[in-house]
Amino acid sequence: MHAEHELNKRLAEPRLLLAPGVYDALSALLAQQAGFEALYLSGASIAYTRLGRSDVGLTTFSEVQQVLESITDRVDLPVIVDADTGFGNALNVQRTVRGLERAGAAMVQLEDQTFPKRCGHLDGKSLVPVAEMCGKLDAALDARQKASTLLLARTDAVAVEGLEAAFDRAERYLERGVDALFIEALRTPEQMDAACQRFGRRVPLLANMVEGGKTPVQDAATLQSRGFRIAIFPGATVRVLAHALQRYFADLQQAGGTQGWRERMLDFDGLNRVIGTPELMEHARRFDGEGRAASEARTDG
Repeated sequence: MHAEHELNKRLAEPRLLLAPGVYDALSALLAQQAGFEALYLSGASIAYTRLGRSDVGLTTFSEVQQVLESITDRVDLPVIVDADTGFGNALNVQRTVRGLERAGAAMVQLEDQTFPKRCGHLDGKSLVPVAEMCGKLDAALDARQKASTLLLARTDAVAVEGLEAAFDRAERYLERGVDALFIEALRTPEQMDAACQRFGRRVPLLANMVEGGKTPVQDAATLQSRGFRIAIFPGATVRVLAHALQRYFADLQQAGGTQGWRERMLDFDGLNRVIGTPELMEHARRFDGEGRAASEARTDG
């Protein structure tokens, strides 16, 4: 749908923006139907679902762009897109930003890990020098065609260089003119409060909630009270899906049928209602012979 989004205006509100992680058009559609105001296209979830692999830098720019295009063609919510490291150097970053902007991204996230990167809640990360990351952010800001396309700078320095070094990096990135900050894998509520006290009044600060990860998982109300303006639950969608499918496949293998799941699934008509098949078929009638004849008859009358 590629709707023009004014995410900046929403982020200026005191209410925290809660964005669930999505990984394809169907998960995005279901999230929109649930009433969310924005979505987070998780690089990890693309790796999990598209590749069946870990979040260790295997996903490519073109795969992220293709998934984003399928989402923005189906829903009209602003999408925050995890672009990893920009998939290379400053020139790669420019290609990434231009491509994701064309595909409908409302906000593009770039991080300061080396390439290939790994999940922010896995150990063994390494970082590019601060000057290199600043250059990549300059390249990203130069590449975007619309001011409404926002840039989110992420630092993974807490795990590598410590909290104060992470804050110093965040300050440098903020000086480049980014629109929001993401200090990954804060370890304690005290670290979360320190981040918000230093940055929360100056720029939207994102909290990343990963079940079983490094950061204490909290609800939106708690995160808002701390001073965060954006909260993402990027991988929870896939973890719920994987848990449900494990049980479903085990039952199907054992029982040889789906009888035990009928109350826990949509039937054929139910799924078609969710994805809008009746409306799609009605729309298609406008273009077949019968539909055109009826339309012309109404016009003549």
